[in-house]
Amino acid sequence: MNGKLVAQNKKARHDFFFEEIIEAGIVLTGTEIKSVRAGGISLRDSFAKVDDKNEVWVYGVNISPYEQGNRYNTEPLRPKKLLLHKEEIRKINNKLMLDGLTLIPVQVYLNPKGKLKMELAIARGKKLYDKRETTAKRDAQRRMDREMKYK
Repeated sequence: MNGKLVAQNKKARHDFFFEEIIEAGIVLTGTEIKSVRAGGISLRDSFAKVDDKNEVWVYGVNISPYEQGNRYNTEPLRPKKLLLHKEEIRKINNKLMLDGLTLIPVQVYLNPKGKLKMELAIARGKKLYDKRETTAKRDAQRRMDREMKYK
């Protein structure tokens, strides 16, 4: 990612192991992009799917209505189309079908040219013991860093 971070799905790193990160564009309306630039987007409980027409759609992304948008505002939770090349979509679809993985939005950012981009992760769900192990490793690293700081 290089650009201005707009939204991040922090819970995704806690709940999933990331296998691969993919960058995609998003198709939005005028009022939606204005709302996103103002910080009115949430990735909580969102996911993406490849449909039968080989298009990638993201569901559950909440873009709040733009204040000055009046009648041009759209439904906040409507599915949004993602822009990817056919080869990328085919590769993603094969991984999702064969390995039992899922596609999760990780973060949304504005690239230096002003285009809105979304990072997707092909991810595998963590079990409860995996989450505990990750937390224990993070706590141990913090303790080590703290000790090194004082010595």
